[in-house]
Amino acid sequence: MAAMQSPSLSDEERDEYSDGSVRLRNPNIELMDQDILYHLALGSGSHDLQEMFGDIKFVCMGGTPKRMENFAHYIMGEIGYKLPPGTQLQDISAFSYRYSMYKVGPVLSVSHGMGVPSIGILLHEIIKLMYHAKCKDPIFIRIGTCGGINVEGGTVVITDDAVDGLLRSTYEMTILGKVVQRPAKLDSRLVRDFKSLADPEDPYDTVVGKTMCTYDFYEGQGRLDGAFCDFSENDKMEYLEKLRDFGVVNIEMECTTFAALTHHAGIRAAIVCVTLLDRLKGDQVNTPKEVMNEWQIRPQVLVSRFIRKHLAQQGKLKSLMQQHGSIRSPRRFKLVQQESEAHE
Repeated sequence: MAAMQSPSLSDEERDEYSDGSVRLRNPNIELMDQDILYHLALGSGSHDLQEMFGDIKFVCMGGTPKRMENFAHYIMGEIGYKLPPGTQLQDISAFSYRYSMYKVGPVLSVSHGMGVPSIGILLHEIIKLMYHAKCKDPIFIRIGTCGGINVEGGTVVITDDAVDGLLRSTYEMTILGKVVQRPAKLDSRLVRDFKSLADPEDPYDTVVGKTMCTYDFYEGQGRLDGAFCDFSENDKMEYLEKLRDFGVVNIEMECTTFAALTHHAGIRAAIVCVTLLDRLKGDQVNTPKEVMNEWQIRPQVLVSRFIRKHLAQQGKLKSLMQQHGSIRSPRRFKLVQQESEAHE
């Protein structure tokens, strides 16, 4: 079955969103009484999304709820954000039981789960959230872990090209029985910005390269230690060496979806990951937990430098206070909670 290329944006569409507004490209949303973001436990009728999220400039996402909670606390200190006395950071999407989300001034810290389907669902709803909140020029950043190719564990990788298992810069899906391909493009300016913020004094390397996305942790990544394996050690090494020669520096399970959906929405986006091992040397992650915990902070450090730089340039690197009174309709708020709990 031949694949259909997703239509490119016309000049008229680009002009229409020149004010930095987020592009939905879905006329059905405006016809709805309210848009329930099931997996975030939010709704356009139950919450004042513009008041709650209208100031968001950076959406940072990573795999696990705990990592993104830790990042929220970390970035709070880095940008000098102050909570009102007697309050603490709360998981805004706690009632969804699926993703976790924390707001720290202009920064949203969200977990996306593991793999293409999980991050795809989240991105649809986060992009709609940015639209309803009337955010201007938000930057999306994925902070992750990965397997390295010819780089040591603990290396920070900035993705300049997201490719699939066939080494195409494409996110492929089936829509209404038709195979559709969307270009998986990241913002080249952000790649340069992040690379420029790598400190020569950092006790680890920060590199730029291609990232390969797979739909599986084991067979899809050429591992020999899954429940099934129909290839040899030589087959695996030949494949990994092919990836290395193509310029692939790391392997994970979200990059093509992340790049394609943000690009489709006209959102600038970047991916910064840390490697947990060199796949040319083995399959299993056996690094001590305390070492891995330190490694996982390394992308967060680079992202915080980026956010601090941008806020400083805008004269906004100062204490920020949480906003209140965000529930517009208590009745609809309760219904959204119930819908999120029941929705499969």
